[in-house]
Amino acid sequence: MRRHRGFPHWIRVAAGLAADEAVVVNVEGGDALPAREGFAGTIITGSAAMVTERRDWSERSAQWLRDAAQEGMPLFGICYGHQLLAHALGGEVGVNPTGREMGTIDLELHPHADEDPLFKGLPSQFAAQATHLQTVLRAPEGATVLARSNQDDCHAFRWGERAWGVQFHPEFSATHMRGYVHARRDALHGEGRCAKSLARAVSATPHARRVLRRFVRHARGLHGH
Repeated sequence: MRRHRGFPHWIRVAAGLAADEAVVVNVEGGDALPAREGFAGTIITGSAAMVTERRDWSERSAQWLRDAAQEGMPLFGICYGHQLLAHALGGEVGVNPTGREMGTIDLELHPHADEDPLFKGLPSQFAAQATHLQTVLRAPEGATVLARSNQDDCHAFRWGERAWGVQFHPEFSATHMRGYVHARRDALHGEGRCAKSLARAVSATPHARRVLRRFVRHARGLHGH
């Protein structure tokens, strides 16, 4: 991550945003949560923390997201961000009963995903990158679950018309994903899994990245840009 500059940079580049088109707020690092005025949307990144730890910065972020969602701000949560958004809106987050999900996985879209602004027209099954131990055990009330995998029944959801969460990482390249597998090789070994095999199976995930880019276009369109 140090070599590749971390989540905010990866997301901004993958989303097609120039450096002056995004403001990075590191709430965990002590940054104040911003006013919502003037932003077309918010992307919530991954984190090494766990939503269930209910850390102060995380709970403050959840309140901010709850208010933003209710005001109709376009939101897009990734991995931890997906779980935090679900928690903020009344869903349930916890340890994935199937264990760690890691590597290039197969996503399966539910039929109603074809009516969703971010997922419509995508193949009913496509590859995505994932690495997580916790998951959205129950989506928020009124949310539409859009995608699942073999290990996770809620890989993507939409709440209302403008808030999305995705458990997968649309910003990860194959290089990022292999780096994560390598970094977790000891933990994987302890779980009876082979990091080398997982790394060999990593592939590009262009459809997953399209979901992120579509969010940016959609949010800008709603914002009048």
